[in-house]
Amino acid sequence: MDQLIWKIVSAIILALVEGVTEFLPVSSTGHMIIVEKLLGLTATPVFLIVIQFAAILSICVIYFEYLWRVTKAVPVNPNAQRFAVGLILAFLPSAALGVMLSDYITTYLFSVWTVAITLILGGIAIIFIERMVKIPQYYAVEDFPLSVYIKIGLCQCLALVPGVSRSGATIMGSLLMKVERGAAAEFSFFLAIPTMLGAAVYSLYKQGTHIPTDDLIALAVGFVLSYISAYYVAKAFIAFVSNNGFGVFAWYRIFIGSFLLGYMTYNEFSTTLQPLMKSLLG
Repeated sequence: MDQLIWKIVSAIILALVEGVTEFLPVSSTGHMIIVEKLLGLTATPVFLIVIQFAAILSICVIYFEYLWRVTKAVPVNPNAQRFAVGLILAFLPSAALGVMLSDYITTYLFSVWTVAITLILGGIAIIFIERMVKIPQYYAVEDFPLSVYIKIGLCQCLALVPGVSRSGATIMGSLLMKVERGAAAEFSFFLAIPTMLGAAVYSLYKQGTHIPTDDLIALAVGFVLSYISAYYVAKAFIAFVSNNGFGVFAWYRIFIGSFLLGYMTYNEFSTTLQPLMKSLLG
């Protein structure tokens, strides 16, 4: 019973972290690494896939009418056709690099040190990009030229490094392409659908689909909480950034990254350098 309760508690924490951070420019992967390393929680590959799928589902529900309308219009509407092709073109670069580099990234870059540094650098980048942004040229996701879709997709490749943030990379890339803030956030949501589904399928292919029976309750709890939190965060995000910009997320990233660097440096000093200094001094 104690083990089951701990699994449920872990599922609640991890699902809320995923749902709240997935569509914000703060890196859900980075936050999952932080929570796992610092709190000692462990998320199985299947659990991660389930809570990510729940987050994707929330976007599909929020934008169901729009996505259905575009899908029906693809055979006859040039704008819908361009959007569909552009979405595919934006998805392909990170998908290809993800397959080629996934083992290397998991082995060498999945660390709190990496996350701390990229959180800080990403926060600084957001501040500078927001100041560089000129008058927007594109206000609707279906109006982008194909070249803009491709460039945003290339920006998404940066998010393969933990802590960069997939939504942050795509949104900031969109702003540099003169996309209006709200449209940039919306396209980031839409691009998340094939990107996260592709990552889930690839992970299932590599890890398998075995689910222990005693994990089913934790999976269900994780799915529901991830869906609910992602749904409400995504709905509020568009209105917030349209009126307030991304500065609050930049400063949050810098604060969390700096805290982590300080924490990790102190731990390194306490466990390695401090005993060495004591031995040298006597």
